[in-house]
Amino acid sequence: MTLPRADGRTGRVLAVDWGRKRFGVALSDPGRVIAQPLATLVRRERHRPPIAALLDLIRAHDVTELVVGLPLTPEGGEGESAVEARAFGDALARRAGLPLTFRDERLSTAFALRSARAAGVKDRDSRGRMDQMAAVAILQHFLDAQRGAAARSEEA
Repeated sequence: MTLPRADGRTGRVLAVDWGRKRFGVALSDPGRVIAQPLATLVRRERHRPPIAALLDLIRAHDVTELVVGLPLTPEGGEGESAVEARAFGDALARRAGLPLTFRDERLSTAFALRSARAAGVKDRDSRGRMDQMAAVAILQHFLDAQRGAAARSEEA
């Protein structure tokens, strides 16, 4: 069963944990309930972000919406990294022709580290996997918030 968002949208959502070196990617199920890790893409030094590879993933998985993690400062402000993540997200959404939401990613890396350590994974041995798990955290928070908004609109 596919649950619509509060605004009626359905389908898979792809989330990206933006980074200067690596991009963690997560994908929702078509029902927008569960986020799962999909890939880690690497940006070569002094090269553009891997937008073409992300567009391939978007097409291959019939993605209907995008979420990009926004690296805010500890105080909640937007520094240089957030400006770069916004530019990346806007370019990706424009090229994909899909709606985009930015989500605060401050706690996503901490979640990924805790999950990996609990599973006995060494930090330095699995940086790419950590980026994927951070994308999963960003996406799962987004999905949970959307389901909550849909439930509230049904009650109204």
